[in-house]
Amino acid sequence: MSEEKKACDLCGLTVEVSGFTLKMKDGEKIFCCEGCKGIYQMLHEDEILPE
Repeated sequence: MSEEKKACDLCGLTVEVSGFTLKMKDGEKIFCCEGCKGIYQMLHEDEILPE
């Protein structure tokens, strides 16, 4: 079974490392690195669900 690679929800690069995710009102977002996750978090903080 092959695992399909996902694209970062901020920059579009392939996500190689798991663990950079945010739970949002419209579903989970996945990121390629902590930097992309942080930028997305700052831009959309009103849409983030508490963990």
